[in-house]
Amino acid sequence: MGNTLTIASAEFRRIFVSPLAWAVLAVLQIIAGYVFAVTLYQISANPTALNDFLGVSDYVGANIFGFMTVLYLLVMPLMTMRAFSEERKSGSITLLFSAPVSLSQIVLGKFMGLFGFMLVMLLLVALMPLSLMFSTDLDLGRIAAGLFGLLLMLMAFGAAGLFVSTLTKEPTIAAIGGFGLLLLVWLVNVMAYQEGAYAEVFKQISLLSHYENLRRGVFNTSDVTYYLLFCVLFLWGSVQRLDMERN
Repeated sequence: MGNTLTIASAEFRRIFVSPLAWAVLAVLQIIAGYVFAVTLYQISANPTALNDFLGVSDYVGANIFGFMTVLYLLVMPLMTMRAFSEERKSGSITLLFSAPVSLSQIVLGKFMGLFGFMLVMLLLVALMPLSLMFSTDLDLGRIAAGLFGLLLMLMAFGAAGLFVSTLTKEPTIAAIGGFGLLLLVWLVNVMAYQEGAYAEVFKQISLLSHYENLRRGVFNTSDVTYYLLFCVLFLWGSVQRLDMERN
């Protein structure tokens, strides 16, 4: 575990040394702030939009959290593209392979470092709906469920992006490939709403359909299990890909 944490710490620092991380955080916060401001304006312009069934937490959470899932899909490939591809391009991956750590520890350490960046992104988004606590009653359980769903979605994006990064030595190709993979998985949700014998199958494997429950404040262990299995699958794939390269 010590080796994993050391790699995670190094990866976390490497992410924040890059101007890309700060640029991503700044752009995300500006866009999220704009969506938050527009949402508040809509509520003030039409207070009747809120009722016994749709409170401030639902309205604000639905707008901001729903919009952030799209933004995260766009930016996460940028944050994962360098994880392994740049190590391979610079030749430092050879040093990583010769270090007294297992491939599982390397992949998990990279993922945990990325997880730290995810928490920072999530914290900045969480501050906006939570700032309303001082002026209105919030359903904190629903807000927490939405944020937890966003975190699971980020973890899934990160695991898939790390896997793609193990496939190439070009960070740009890793970013494009990661985006393509995530978009493909995302579009599965479209098939889930088409009439057909396999609609339910598509719904079960869709990233979005599992997030919708959490966004509505419905905590279901099957949704959490789905995201965890998604992460394990791609992290396991990353270990296998690196093992093939080392041998």
